[in-house]
Amino acid sequence: MPTQSTQTGAWRGAFHALADAVALSSGWRRRAIAFSAGAIGVAALPPIGFTPALAVSLTLAVWLLDGSTAWRGGNRRPGDASSSAFAVGWQWGFGYFLFGLWWLGAAFLVDADKFAWALPLGVVALPAALAFFFGFAFAAARLFWSRGYARALALALAIFCGEWLRAVAFTGFPWNEIGMAFADNLWLAQGASAVGLHGLTLLAVMTLATPATIIDAEGGRLRWGPTAIGALAILALLAFGVVRASGPPSAFLPNVKLRIMQPNVAQGPSFSPQNGEALLAQYLELSDRATSPTSSGIADVTHLIWPESAFPFLLAREPKALAKIAVLLRGGATLVTGAARIEETGAGGKTQLYFNSMQVVDSRGNLGDRYDKRRLVPFGEYVPFSSWLARFGVSQFVSLPGGFESGASPQVLKVPGLPTALPLICYEAIFPQEVGTFWQKPVERPGWILNITDDAWFGLTPGPRQHFAQARLRAVESGLPLIRAANSGISAVTDGFGRIVAQLPLNARDVLDAPLPVAEQETPFSRLGGAAPASLGVSCILFLIFLRRRAKTKPLAF
Repeated sequence: MPTQSTQTGAWRGAFHALADAVALSSGWRRRAIAFSAGAIGVAALPPIGFTPALAVSLTLAVWLLDGSTAWRGGNRRPGDASSSAFAVGWQWGFGYFLFGLWWLGAAFLVDADKFAWALPLGVVALPAALAFFFGFAFAAARLFWSRGYARALALALAIFCGEWLRAVAFTGFPWNEIGMAFADNLWLAQGASAVGLHGLTLLAVMTLATPATIIDAEGGRLRWGPTAIGALAILALLAFGVVRASGPPSAFLPNVKLRIMQPNVAQGPSFSPQNGEALLAQYLELSDRATSPTSSGIADVTHLIWPESAFPFLLAREPKALAKIAVLLRGGATLVTGAARIEETGAGGKTQLYFNSMQVVDSRGNLGDRYDKRRLVPFGEYVPFSSWLARFGVSQFVSLPGGFESGASPQVLKVPGLPTALPLICYEAIFPQEVGTFWQKPVERPGWILNITDDAWFGLTPGPRQHFAQARLRAVESGLPLIRAANSGISAVTDGFGRIVAQLPLNARDVLDAPLPVAEQETPFSRLGGAAPASLGVSCILFLIFLRRRAKTKPLAF
């Protein structure tokens, strides 16, 4: 019968053999491992949220980068290691983004006659382009590679910088940032109140990459220290989250009853000016729906909220539509709705500028304060280099000449009877800097976040669920309650801890009645903005320098 030490030795030998096999792989096997590792990491993101999957993904990434440092048979020239690290990072990133963003293809099929030809661009070319950020991150990590845990920390810092760059470069696209592996868990997500999403990314890689260091490269010795410390760090983050988010329910603003209308209107040819009157009739009927035997429809509602781009026409130029809305609001409610608007400039108003806006309408049908979306979706709401790409028939999804224009600098939205709101239209809610940009803060702190969106483009795919998870994290980062009106869902109300007060499921046609939670205390991240994760990053750099000075100078051996 094998002894316990024999069994341990066999297990250790098998684990070491696996690490060697990954590190010393080459050719198509190496590319397949890198691609598969990135794809596995997607399981840690919403809607699956299986965080250990990212530990497997990052462990394989560290071992692959170990192989980029090895000299095998004397046939690798100086400089090959860095290029190999870039290739590993790009392949890892391609698997991560291909499996994480495949659902974008649904938008190209909404109006298939016009956009189906571009499906490979959204499903394959975009993930391939985004993968370059991981390619550069892996190559940068390789420059600081050394023995022990220091190499995992080098990868964490490089990915942290790469993900920050992805959030700002070329207008930014931080969708499915690595830190979302923690953010999908309410307790782990509370760390974002201190360091934001970018800080969660650094913490996630720092802790979940530690299993790669269990096996020592020399002699196959087991070293549990870094993994144990990483596990304790995650437990500490969990404990912080439990303490922060397990308190009593948030208080609510008195005399405020919100109603969120989720019409679940499909995009495509049916959403056209010809059907504008019928669509408005649906909105009016749904908004006045009695939700219970004791409900009197909109009569006891103080504020009605409609989703992004609710109308296939310009609301400000439709007095009949405004008059019908006034009849609906005759009890005194205020409407906040998505509505495209137009500005005419130049001589004789010949230049027409369109904006994707959020508009306040009072009970008399008068237009009040508004907000114009600043972060536009490339190719969805505008076309970069449009004058050149137009030659090839490339246009944006929205049917407007020239697409939308970007709005002015950050601003709050003033809604009668409520504290000022931080308005976020559609995918503006995926940017942590929207709630933590300390050098561009409004004069007064908003009392809540209002996110209106239209995710009907993506149907029953992971996209709408990922979008909601990212919007919910903005509440955690800022301490502000989130009110979200989504055309096809997920519409919801959360408090400043990200706890869900009420929500409607995806693809439901319904209304959601809920109170407005009171804002929590201002968080460190909302006060410091980007300085919070940057400070964490600097601390990790100093720790990395300390580890490298202690590390032996001889190269890794396999």
